[in-house]
Amino acid sequence: MHTSLTSGAPDAKSSLAWTHTARFLTTASKLDQLPVTELPEVAFVGRSNAGKSTAINTLAQQKRLAFASKTPGRTQHINLFHLGPKDAPDALFADLPGYGYAAVERSAKLRWQQVMANYLEVRRNLAGVVLMVDSRLGFTDLDKQLLGFIAPRVQTGEVKLLVLLTKADKLSRKEADASLRSVSEVLGEIASDEADIGVLLFSALKKSGVDDAALTLRGWISEHVRVEAPDPVDVPPQEDEALEGPKTESEGVAPPAQG
Repeated sequence: MHTSLTSGAPDAKSSLAWTHTARFLTTASKLDQLPVTELPEVAFVGRSNAGKSTAINTLAQQKRLAFASKTPGRTQHINLFHLGPKDAPDALFADLPGYGYAAVERSAKLRWQQVMANYLEVRRNLAGVVLMVDSRLGFTDLDKQLLGFIAPRVQTGEVKLLVLLTKADKLSRKEADASLRSVSEVLGEIASDEADIGVLLFSALKKSGVDDAALTLRGWISEHVRVEAPDPVDVPPQEDEALEGPKTESEGVAPPAQG
C-alpha cells in the first residue's frame, strides 16, 4: 500500500492538464446502455454526501463537470467522460451514483446497489476505482460492502484502487493521521502482492491531495497503455484475417449482500 508516488510517474502539471480535458460523453441508467470500448476506465464511487462530485470537479478544474444534486442520492445514472485529445481520447472517467442516502426509497437503493455491484465486478475495461470516503467518518458499513464488490479484481491487480479521504481540511493533524491509520487498516485486509492500493488525504477547499490524485490516475492510464500494447510481430499473410470484435459484459453476477 502506498501514500506517495514513485519517481518516473507523469509530473503533476501534465497530469492536471490531462484531467482538465475531461468532457461529457454519455449517461446511462443501465449497464447495457454503456458503450463497449477498449479505453481504460476509472470509476468514481462514494456515499452521497462524501463529496464525490466536488472531488471530480476539483480534479478536472471544472466547476460543473460532475453535477452535484441539491438532493443527494437522487442522481441515478452512470455518467461517462472522455479524457485526452478530442480526436483521440485515451481514457474514460465514470461517475457512479452516490449510495447510502436515507431519503432514497429502499427499492431504488437496492436497484442501484445491484447495478453498481455488476458494474464493478464485470465492466471489462475498468482499470481503476477512486473511492471517496469522508475523512471524519472513515469506512462505513456501506463503504466496506462496496470494497467487497471490487476486492477480487483489486487483489489480482486487474483493477487499481485509490481512496480519497475527502473534507480533510476539517481535521486537525492528529485527526488526519488517525483517519489515515484507520482506513489503511481496513485496506490492509484486501491487500495482496499484486494489488495497487493507495490512500490520500484530500480537500477540494484547500486543494490538498489534488496533485497526487491526478498523478496517480494519469499513472494508471499510462501503465495500462504500456501493458495493453503488445510488441509488434510479423503476421503471415494467410493468417491475417478478420479480428475478433470486442466482447460485451458478462451477465449473471450474483446479487450483492443486502444490509
